[in-house]
Amino acid sequence: MTTHPAHPGARSIRITPEGLLWEPSERWVRGRAGGTTVVDSRHPLLVWEPHLPVPQYAFPREDVRTDLLRPAQHPPTGSHTGSQVFHDLHVEGRVRPNAAWTFPADDLAGHIAFEWFLRADTGLDHWYEEDEEIFVHPRDPHKRVDALPSSRHVRVEVDGQVVADSGAPVLLFETSLPTRYYLPPEDVRLDLFDATDHSTGCPYKGTASYWSWRGGGDVPPNVLWSYPEPLPAVAAVRGRLAFFDEAVDIVLDGERLERPTTPFSRMLRTGGRP
Repeated sequence: MTTHPAHPGARSIRITPEGLLWEPSERWVRGRAGGTTVVDSRHPLLVWEPHLPVPQYAFPREDVRTDLLRPAQHPPTGSHTGSQVFHDLHVEGRVRPNAAWTFPADDLAGHIAFEWFLRADTGLDHWYEEDEEIFVHPRDPHKRVDALPSSRHVRVEVDGQVVADSGAPVLLFETSLPTRYYLPPEDVRLDLFDATDHSTGCPYKGTASYWSWRGGGDVPPNVLWSYPEPLPAVAAVRGRLAFFDEAVDIVLDGERLERPTTPFSRMLRTGGRP
């Protein structure tokens, strides 16, 4: 049996002089633009850039439809680590600017990365790990998400008013984020919130719908959310409601918790949409 040179072996993460972390992945990854498969790789690399909390993939050049790539007409500056070479993607009569690039690191020579995370109108339309479609960004193999039913008592206050009180939460534990408390709809005062048209996607949980606090005050928009059709791994949160701990007050088993500081905190403080 021939061992591919990118086989992970001990699965140690390597670091480049430019500060890029990377490791081989054994997942079969495909990317499509429209009806065209642009990437089909069984030997991708996961790459973490210093300024991004999530990984991205870089693919061996031979696994990419390089015939669809052209030198970028208007390459960006400062969007990725190091001095990259960008490419526009020409596919099905449409040009997707700066859809692909190469990292300067010697370790990643011969590999091409594609826009995926926050990829509005530039990257590919669909990504698959094995036969499951993945959204927003690749899943991090060093991150874990567990949704556990509980009988703990959770009370939520917004601007001093009790808006939820439950003895049957599902606690969602996600690496590097605070515990989220998913509550039965009947235990939440939804009459105090207005549904919004905002939605977000998560590669671990699915697509979320949002509500905003109707009472005014210093409460950011879209502070409450739910996953009506969560991914199977977190099926226990289906239809339940959760709050941003960063912007509300949680009382857990009689103990008032401190509001955590997370990557969402600044966005919430400045009125940005999560």
